[in-house]
Amino acid sequence: MSSQGRDGAESGQPMREKTMGELVRTWRKRAMLTQEQLGVRTGLNTRTIRRIELDERHSRGSTIRRLAEELGLNDAERSLLMRVAGQVAPPAALSQPVGTIPQQLPADVAAFVARARELAMFDDLAGEVGAVVVCAVDGMAGVGKTALAVHAAHRLAPHFPDGNLFVDLYGHTQGMAAADPSDTLARLLGALGVPGEAIPQHVNDRAALYRSLLAGRKMLIVLDNAADEAQVRPLLPGFGGCLVLITSRRRLVGLDEARTIPVDVLPLEDAVSLFAGTAGPERVADVPDEVLAEVVRRCGMLPLAIRLAAARLKAHPAWSVEHLLRRLEGHRYGLGELYAGRRSVAAALDLSYRELGVAERRAYRLLGLHAGADFPPEAAAALLSTTTKQASLTLDRLMEVNLLQEPAIGRYRFHDLIRAHAKEAAAEESESVRRGALARLLDHYGETVAAMVDHLYPYEADVRPRLSPGATSGASTPAAQDAGGWLDAELSNLLALARSAAEHGFSGHVRHLSATLHRCLRTRGRYTEAEGLHLRALAAARSGEDRAGEMEALLSLGEIRQAQCRYEAALKDGKGALDIARATGHRSGELRALNGIGMICGFQGDYAKAAGYFSRALGIARSIGHHTGELDALIASGNVHRITGRYEESANNLTAALDLAYSIGHRTGELRALLGLGFIHLGRGEHRPATGYFTRALELARGTGHRLGELDSLNGLGHVHRIRGRYQAAYDCYRQALDRAREIGNRNWQFEALHSIGRLRHDRGQADEALDCHCQALLLASDLDQPTDQARAHDGLAQAYASLGRRDEADLHWSRALSILISLDVDRTEERGVDVETMRAHIAALGRSTTRQTEMPHEVSASGPGSPVSHRRH
Repeated sequence: MSSQGRDGAESGQPMREKTMGELVRTWRKRAMLTQEQLGVRTGLNTRTIRRIELDERHSRGSTIRRLAEELGLNDAERSLLMRVAGQVAPPAALSQPVGTIPQQLPADVAAFVARARELAMFDDLAGEVGAVVVCAVDGMAGVGKTALAVHAAHRLAPHFPDGNLFVDLYGHTQGMAAADPSDTLARLLGALGVPGEAIPQHVNDRAALYRSLLAGRKMLIVLDNAADEAQVRPLLPGFGGCLVLITSRRRLVGLDEARTIPVDVLPLEDAVSLFAGTAGPERVADVPDEVLAEVVRRCGMLPLAIRLAAARLKAHPAWSVEHLLRRLEGHRYGLGELYAGRRSVAAALDLSYRELGVAERRAYRLLGLHAGADFPPEAAAALLSTTTKQASLTLDRLMEVNLLQEPAIGRYRFHDLIRAHAKEAAAEESESVRRGALARLLDHYGETVAAMVDHLYPYEADVRPRLSPGATSGASTPAAQDAGGWLDAELSNLLALARSAAEHGFSGHVRHLSATLHRCLRTRGRYTEAEGLHLRALAAARSGEDRAGEMEALLSLGEIRQAQCRYEAALKDGKGALDIARATGHRSGELRALNGIGMICGFQGDYAKAAGYFSRALGIARSIGHHTGELDALIASGNVHRITGRYEESANNLTAALDLAYSIGHRTGELRALLGLGFIHLGRGEHRPATGYFTRALELARGTGHRLGELDSLNGLGHVHRIRGRYQAAYDCYRQALDRAREIGNRNWQFEALHSIGRLRHDRGQADEALDCHCQALLLASDLDQPTDQARAHDGLAQAYASLGRRDEADLHWSRALSILISLDVDRTEERGVDVETMRAHIAALGRSTTRQTEMPHEVSASGPGSPVSHRRH
């Protein structure tokens, strides 16, 4: 047993100084002697030994010497026993020379920025007196651990009047072996005034003397760049008022007594300040903020990388910041540009990588193949071809050396620069190994996303394509009960993996992800991402001459473009899919195409043609027992009937749709049917049942993450509140809808919310504000090429101008609205009061000539009250 273990300090716990009795008892037991045996050897009686161990007897020098001899104490232990017994002061030869208090801290870091949170944690340590305080600072290579520790040490130095010590342990220094604790102790003892000839030979003796000299002193000790716990444990004081700051790339979890301060990358503002301070104000003068921000982003917000980039700029006076940025963009993640002299980000990361064990290096390489931002242990298990439990242990080891982060429980990620390094390291694996790992990862995600989507949308499970038999990763999958949370966490990863699959020729996985994620992306309003995914699936299907895959991709593209109000493109997609479906006898594909084309006709105001498509779709759905297609056709038909004033037929279709949705558990269909019925009751002036339907729809939409359904529900509730004079409640609903629509980039619903707010402003007598809303709405309707919405916006503008007494502008906008409806050969829109007869009456009331009106179509009866239709937004 080592002497360090003998006196109890090896546990690493901060200790008070032991009494003489405690020391004698500890060393007696170490020597395996009883009190009687020790008494015989020293010539003392047993009672005397007992009183010494109970600290009831003051011992003379001769007694101390006999005890030391018989207990086999070394020089450091003899010195400690003599001092605690009060026989001698620390020998002058071992004391710090007069007037030479050690002050070893290196110079403070120039251009140090921010780290306010971490510095506040350090400041709190200064007030903890009377005990040894150990603080371990950890973080990835280049994050600024040493700079932070040195800066904090300079701030804290005045609290430690007995001086400070600094030692580089070379734990992660390229070309240097980690410092041996024995050699480090010799350096520290020398700094404390111990002559070389008085330094003990053995590491444990040196550690004991080191602790003895620090006892009773208030010193600040910085142990920089530690390799692991074993390297620093002998360097910790045993008792007293010392503060020890340790920096390491590893998380020193084995130091139970240590306070941990993790260091992350800089926030944007601080990163820009560091770059500007290092490069010099003259080099960044007049540089746009966005350019500086992009430079530090390319550096991953990593202090080392930022300083190196600034150093490159300073070394090339002819360079501008914009030129530096182009160079950083020209190198993948900028690793090739982030160097200065012998320092580089790549070298720092490579050193951390090379210090890993064989299994961890392999894991690091294969994890670099994951294209997503972060990943759970199950995905790591698939890549590594191991169990989730073993993968978790591996991830923990990579975290301990700060090559991996855990931003949320169970989610792991690389820093951008580390990710780039891991991808480069992956080249050490053969092509077959890399491809096999990616295949396992895609299989895992394919299995899991299919299970999650089947749980959320079971009514469509039979029409989604499946991975080929035997395509299984072997990794465990999460419980389906958390399907919504899993999809929220993994959706971005799935999209990134689809891109990776397309790049590496995994066409089956691309098609599978496209079809499986379509409903999820559509209900969440992720249109741009959905379009990109479906285009990849379309390209993969065409290159493989996969007609069914081509049809599926065209159908999905059409529905997404329809939701984006890109009707011509959507119509082309739908007709292309319809041609393939009919040519190949794909009845369910034909059904879906007919429903999609009918929706587009409805959006364009051609309700008669839309009704024809829905009727044919309904017939096919019922003939082949396709419940989802039947539900879509019933809801769409019901909404068209409502727009055209056929309320009874509309209610019949929507009630049948609601019953069908209940029976098959189709939550989205249930939501859409509820909305349609709500609008029917609203149009009839039946506000209480309308409120009930809209409220149920809103709860269902929010419970299932159906963003478009939430918008439609908010819009309907806003109408009810507005009609009943509850203006603030109406505004709250419309405003929420506008904010949500902007969040997901849905301009169709932005129009609807702005137009509704404009109507509300008009009702409250705020005509000027109403004008502004309707102007914005008209711009949106024009951009979207939706003529009926343009007519509604013109009507809103005319109403506002009329309220302001500006008759000419009112006449102009009513005339334009009327012309639009005539050109469409329709007599009304879906909004109450926006119809041919009402607008003619408005124009006549303004005192205009009826010449223009004589050229209008035949008179029609006034339309019933209406409100925005739900089917046109889904």
